[in-house]
Amino acid sequence: MAEDAPRWLEVDAADAVPAGGHAVYEVDGRYVAVYNVGGELYAIEDRCSHDDNPLADGPVEGLEVICPRHGARFCLRTGAALSPPAYEPVATFPVRRRDGRLWIAAP
Repeated sequence: MAEDAPRWLEVDAADAVPAGGHAVYEVDGRYVAVYNVGGELYAIEDRCSHDDNPLADGPVEGLEVICPRHGARFCLRTGAALSPPAYEPVATFPVRRRDGRLWIAAP
């Protein structure tokens, strides 16, 4: 395996995250929220960069998750902070379905 190749971790069944839904997994000591938007999976760190509270319980609009505490918005695709009070991005992770399982690349 190449030194810069991701280390994939199996976290659940491939269909565990329903369309329009999300699930949270602990991956190497970090909580990662996986969202299913239109059949595409997006994985971001489940932590608002403004105050470290979880993002996963916030509403999703298109490809944006809204922090339930202060309303900061984050891009599910890139992790970019899109509105105050957050200014720093959150981490994103490669995610895939393979052999009937859901896999996330370790941070």
